[in-house]
Amino acid sequence: MMNQLKTYLEEERGELQNLSREIWEHPETAYQEKFACAKAIDFLKRRGFEVTNPYCGLETAFRCEFRQGDGPVFAFCSEYDALAGLGHACGHNLICTGGIAAFLATVKTMRSQKIQGTAVLFGTPAEETYGGKVKMEKSGCLKGIDAVVMAHPDACTMPDEGSSAVVGYKVTFHGRAAHAGGCPERGINALDAVNLLFTGINAFRQQMPDTARLHGIILEGGDAPNIIPDKASCEFYIRSTVEEQLDDLVNRFMDMVKGAELMTHAKAEVSQFHDLYRARKMNQPMNEAYIREMEAQGEKVVLLHKASRGSTDFGNFSRKVPGCHFNFAIQEDGSGLTGHSIAFREAAITDYAFERMLMASAAMAQIALDFMTDAEFRKSVIADFRR
Repeated sequence: MMNQLKTYLEEERGELQNLSREIWEHPETAYQEKFACAKAIDFLKRRGFEVTNPYCGLETAFRCEFRQGDGPVFAFCSEYDALAGLGHACGHNLICTGGIAAFLATVKTMRSQKIQGTAVLFGTPAEETYGGKVKMEKSGCLKGIDAVVMAHPDACTMPDEGSSAVVGYKVTFHGRAAHAGGCPERGINALDAVNLLFTGINAFRQQMPDTARLHGIILEGGDAPNIIPDKASCEFYIRSTVEEQLDDLVNRFMDMVKGAELMTHAKAEVSQFHDLYRARKMNQPMNEAYIREMEAQGEKVVLLHKASRGSTDFGNFSRKVPGCHFNFAIQEDGSGLTGHSIAFREAAITDYAFERMLMASAAMAQIALDFMTDAEFRKSVIADFRR
């Protein structure tokens, strides 16, 4: 079956690679992915598929499915948002194309071998910032879905090792302006409050769990050096690979915000700007199948045995149904390659990256077909999820 899958992908190679390049050349940030979404939908419609768009109330989300009789429902995810200022420095052009490729190969095999079941393809926007999958899951997109997978470009080829839960908060301190030289005693310095919040966080890092991360930026800190800033704001991400730690970390963060208020008399306004991305729940039977299928294609698979410190809204999917977020290499020696960098962006458009994407697509298609046709494999996937 793998040979047949690779034959199907080879038939689509040229157009798939063109699609990947076009999306890479037109980077769009969260919920602005109109070009990428339209290109993906056109690709599918030209092959006779019906596509639902907008989907789940999101203009740049879509759903496409192929149903053949009764049977399990297996889904793939395509992401296509880019990073502000960096373009596709996370390689979502490959995620989009890889999800489509896996869906196509699965459907062609279902047709040729008369396999009963349903293949679903989700177009999922805004992974980098606003959690398209969070909103889609809340809207019920996973109702009736039995399992879901996707594949992400990386420095090396890996199974799903899990990820961090993350939530984001914006803190704006309000003070009182005054002349910084003439009468500073009449002011309340909002920027001092921001700086003290950073100081508190830096002091906390020594006692922070190894599984946790707390990091942020200053958005605004005043208008001129001769004016006591009456407003200053910052944003922070709070992460942990152990989701159960997140509440304690958030509570500690809020206490530090209160401390900065007390020390400066500035008043804090706190708002959540980033939906909770849950820690990813990996699925061991699907992981083992991915390793097996990638190695069968001659690819070296690396095992880290620790969850990624990064985060993804796919974590929310994986907590609802059995799911896996696989990784594939985009550089022959990726030891120095890091995501969200210019080097990663340039690697994401190479022939090497595209070849590994095709391998991952074939592996995901094989896993989908095994899930539909092998009752024991399907039971093991579901049992592992429920455990």
